[in-house]
Amino acid sequence: MNDAPLELLFFGMFILLLFSAYFSSSETAMMSLNRYRLRHQAKHKHKGAMRASALLEKPDRLIGVILIGNNFVNILASSISTIIAIRMWGEAGILISSAILTVVVLIVADVTPKTIAALHPEKIAYPSSLLLGWLLWLLNPLVWLVSNISNALVKSLGFAKKPGTDHQLSSEELRTIVDESSVHIPAQRQNMLLNVLDLEKVTVNEIMVPRNEVVGINLDDDIDDIMQQIINSQHTRLPVYNNDINNVIGILHIRSAARFIKMAESNKTELVQLTGDAYFVPESTPLPTQLINFQKQKRRIGIVVDEYGEVKGIVTLEDILEEIVGNFTTNLSEETAEIHPQEDGTYLIDGSASIRNINRFLDWDLATDGPRTLNGLLTEMLESIPETNVGIRLPFHCAEIIQVKDNMIKTVRMWALEKSISDDEAELQANQFD
Repeated sequence: MNDAPLELLFFGMFILLLFSAYFSSSETAMMSLNRYRLRHQAKHKHKGAMRASALLEKPDRLIGVILIGNNFVNILASSISTIIAIRMWGEAGILISSAILTVVVLIVADVTPKTIAALHPEKIAYPSSLLLGWLLWLLNPLVWLVSNISNALVKSLGFAKKPGTDHQLSSEELRTIVDESSVHIPAQRQNMLLNVLDLEKVTVNEIMVPRNEVVGINLDDDIDDIMQQIINSQHTRLPVYNNDINNVIGILHIRSAARFIKMAESNKTELVQLTGDAYFVPESTPLPTQLINFQKQKRRIGIVVDEYGEVKGIVTLEDILEEIVGNFTTNLSEETAEIHPQEDGTYLIDGSASIRNINRFLDWDLATDGPRTLNGLLTEMLESIPETNVGIRLPFHCAEIIQVKDNMIKTVRMWALEKSISDDEAELQANQFD
């Protein structure tokens, strides 16, 4: 090689630098591939994805063949550059060669190709997998030896691979993926996916219809009143009870009620016979669990009870589905009937309004880990039944109690404070509506 023409040596250096850039970019591209996209493409028989997926099944061997190839061409390039430097500058050329080669390899064969590979991993990895697969077959004995020695060192250092830990994602990580996929997923579908991820955080008692709002049939009422209630009902299923909602007999379906109305002589006994069994649901049941339970039990409505068996309200399959897809039986104005915007920027809110609904429609972040209604939240903070015109300072929100009736807060005026202000500025904002 000492007698080889300089032109041939420079050409050899150029080829070796290209191979070094190839190995560097291949390593970064293969490790930067989106594993879920890769599996999806491989499942649909994409040849490049199938080759890359097969190589990544044994990452130690893949890295081994890449590093063997990269180190070989870099060392060979260093030897050739030393010969060139000595022939051009004598013994002083060794130092010059080391300095120049370091800069050239760093820029041309390392940083630049790796940057390109990180930006476009699929464009680099899929074609590269052809040569990498061939090299892995050719250098198999050497790769096997290097991989086994490396794996032994990894285990001795306490970094052995744990089974079942490959690319597992938590719900929060899945949420981040969905958030970052907004360009590819329509907003409505993105919201549905996020709502599914949030289901686990919500329990039945947070979405149920509270017992004071439950529409049902009281068998103590006159038969004519019951008939009129059935005729005018806007619901397909009605709880049937004796005197008190805690004494639930069952659930009456409107189809059965239609037969009851057509009877020549209707009476309460026949009504009870047409009533199906009641299905009871613990109030702390998570929504995903309750959704599965509805499916198993072939039910669409459940009576929510607490730990003492007291009826707290009702929950329907529709209520759970609306947590995922949004409201599909009512329009926004009907859902926000409890929230009334004012000209001064405040809101008059019914005390019975759900905190989750308030947060959803006003984009607020009132605490949801305690009471489920605004009345419950404010009463818990005050630790007593308040008088009217009492002001309450919440984190980043202010509330003024407007009306109290029947030992409950009926109406509250609320407004939001800016989050990036000092306490003194927050106090000024809290007083501007007084």
